[in-house]
Amino acid sequence: MGHTHSHNHSHNDLNGRNLLISIFLNVLITAAQIVGGLVSGSLALLSDALHNFSDVVSLIISFTANKLVRKKASLTRTFGYKRAEILAAFINAATLIVVAILLIFEAIERFQNPQEIESSLVIWLSGIAILGNGFSVLLLKKSSNNNMNMRSAYLHLLTDMMASVAVLIGGLLMKTYEIWWIDSVLTFAIAIYLIWMGFDLLKESTKVLMLFTPDSIPVDKIVQDLNEFKGIKNVHHVHIWQLNEDEIHFEAHIDFTEDILLSQFDLILDEIEKYIFHNYDINHVNIQPEFKKRDSKDVIVQD
Repeated sequence: MGHTHSHNHSHNDLNGRNLLISIFLNVLITAAQIVGGLVSGSLALLSDALHNFSDVVSLIISFTANKLVRKKASLTRTFGYKRAEILAAFINAATLIVVAILLIFEAIERFQNPQEIESSLVIWLSGIAILGNGFSVLLLKKSSNNNMNMRSAYLHLLTDMMASVAVLIGGLLMKTYEIWWIDSVLTFAIAIYLIWMGFDLLKESTKVLMLFTPDSIPVDKIVQDLNEFKGIKNVHHVHIWQLNEDEIHFEAHIDFTEDILLSQFDLILDEIEKYIFHNYDINHVNIQPEFKKRDSKDVIVQD
C-alpha cells in the first residue's frame, strides 16, 4: 500500500521543534522551582520541581525517539527504528507512575510533620510554571491525538500543569488561612492523578510492544469476510499486530480451492489488500498461499 513519507517527515520535524522548546522551558521552570522550594520550604513546590525534572527527562527521551524513527532500515535493523516512539511512550508512562509513588511517600511524611511555608513565593513560582507548562501543552496537544510518543510527553506536561494549579491553590489557602497541611494533601492528590493518567498509556504501549492485536481489529470478522472471497477455501494461522502509530500488519495462510497460477494469486492478493485497508485500516498484508497443505487450519495457531 502507498505511504506518505514526506507528510510524516514534516510532522516529525514539527514535533521535534516543539519538543525542543518544551525541554528549554521545563529546564528553566525546574531550576526556579528547586530554588523556590528550598527557600519557601514547600514540599508541593519541590514535588512539582521533581515532576518537572521528570518532564525534562521524558521530553529528551521523546525527542531522541522522534529522531531515531527517521533512520532508514538496514540489514541488521529491517524495521529501522519504527518502534522507538512506542518504547519512549512506555518508558515515560512508567516513570510517571514511579514519580507519583515517590510523591505519595513524601506527602505522608510531611503530613505527619507539617511545616510553615513561605506561601507568597509558592504562589509566584507556581504561576510561572502554569504559564510555561501551559504553553508547552498547547504546542504538543495536536500531535498527542495520533502519536503515542507525543501523547506521553503531553501527559507529563499536562499533569505537571495541573499540579502547578494545585500548588497555586494551596499557596493561596496557606496565605489566607495558614493551613500548612494542605501542602501535603495537594501533593498526595497530584500523585494519585499522575498514576491514573500514566496507567492507560503504560497499558496501551505495552500492548503494542507485546504484539497484541489492536482493540479496534475484529479478527473473527476479518477471517469471515475473507472466507467469502471467490476461490478462498480457508483463512488460518492469522497474526495481526501494530508495529507503530502508522502501521498495522496482517499475516495469514490462505488455503485456495484450486491450484491457481501465481498471476491469479497476485490479483486476489490485490483485492485482499484493498479490502482490508479500506475496511480495517490495515496497511501491511503478508499472505502465504496454500493448496491442500496438511497443516493446522485454526484461525490462531501457537507457533
